[in-house]
Amino acid sequence: MKHSLSFGRQHGLTLIELMVAMVLGLLVAAGIVTVFASTSSSNKAQNQLARLQEEGRFAITRLSSDLSMANGQYCTNSGGVAKPGTGGTYLDHLRTPKVYAKNLIGALGDVTTNWGATSGLTYPAAPTASYSMPSFLFMRGYDCTLNACTPVDPHDYVAGIPAMGTTLNSRVKGSDVVTVRYVDPSAGWSIGAAGGSTIATSSSVGTITSITLKPLSNEPPASNFANGDLVMLADCSNAQIFPASASSSVLTPSTNTTLVYTDSTPAAQQPESAPSVFSVNRDLRTVTYYLKVVSVNNDGKAPFTGALMRRVNGAVAGHGGSEDELVRGVERLDFKYGVQDSSGKTSFLTAKQVDDSTACPPQEISAVTTVGCLWRGVKSVEVSLLMDGQLPLYTLAANDQQYRYSADDNTGLLAPSGHAIRPSDQGFPDQLLRREFTALVAVRNYNP
Repeated sequence: MKHSLSFGRQHGLTLIELMVAMVLGLLVAAGIVTVFASTSSSNKAQNQLARLQEEGRFAITRLSSDLSMANGQYCTNSGGVAKPGTGGTYLDHLRTPKVYAKNLIGALGDVTTNWGATSGLTYPAAPTASYSMPSFLFMRGYDCTLNACTPVDPHDYVAGIPAMGTTLNSRVKGSDVVTVRYVDPSAGWSIGAAGGSTIATSSSVGTITSITLKPLSNEPPASNFANGDLVMLADCSNAQIFPASASSSVLTPSTNTTLVYTDSTPAAQQPESAPSVFSVNRDLRTVTYYLKVVSVNNDGKAPFTGALMRRVNGAVAGHGGSEDELVRGVERLDFKYGVQDSSGKTSFLTAKQVDDSTACPPQEISAVTTVGCLWRGVKSVEVSLLMDGQLPLYTLAANDQQYRYSADDNTGLLAPSGHAIRPSDQGFPDQLLRREFTALVAVRNYNP
């Protein structure tokens, strides 16, 4: 018997077919990777843009909150106390405290205008008699380029403000600085309220002999007034600043001629005028804004970006001071000051122009200087911020890196290298998303 064996035909891939399949697979994989990379880059850009917008709005809001309070005083929204002028007519005078203390500047933080110092302008020698607090102590700005600041560099006068540079913890080059002062509205002790603080006066001349602090439930503890602090006694028409010693919640005005001028003494206001007492060192709040170079990854290394810093009361902890980083990704900070001069005209000036001007509103009573007098004429502040996305995106197209910054008078979008102050000059990478934020802030400072 014959048997026949049949074998099935075996099939396989030729080398050419295998190579074609591999090429097709690589093309598909490359397409998937390209789509994924593109989607990932787009997602990173969108996330950065959303974060940038949020932080930019927060920075503008925080700046506006403090700037709007510049020269804000206790319960004085119009003029000061009315006094007779020529012809017997009573006129409201400028609302600025009368200073009896010799060491007012020593009680304030971040002062760049010491008596007798030449700091861009020549300031007068220390007063020899009581005087009205000058307007440059309520607000002063500093315009900075890559190499210098005008009217002065605050680093030269305030140890806590760093010098400009591109290294970690330097002040960002080309960014402005501003300092404002105002009475803290949440501070102070009211005089004359039932169970509250009281003033004792001399029956013969009506001058203050002591102030007893008795905090009400909504007032800070009496310990907030440290021995040696200056007192501000204010009502709805005027304020007085004088030195005092503190013991067991009792403040005793000083008669030491090394501390106080002897030409006059502080007098008590009438209870009907709702007076309150404040610590000048703590409650006459000093707020300074500037930009500091920080490490994006918090490792002390590049990439770097700018952080918006807020200094309070010279960062002296005993006077409620602090220095806080508010937000990162701020490359530029610029201010223009809306000023109304003696002719009633309003214009936007740089800090140097405000400092240099002599076209000022009427002078204070017992004025000690006309230097810096136009700071009292500032009615608004124009704030410009340039925010970046912090982390470089090296896939950004050239068009996506373009931005506008109106503080440099740019009319259109420019590449990073086309700006007056380039990111590379500040130590920042070009490959970042950047957006400008602006605000016009009305301030309390205007003192007609």
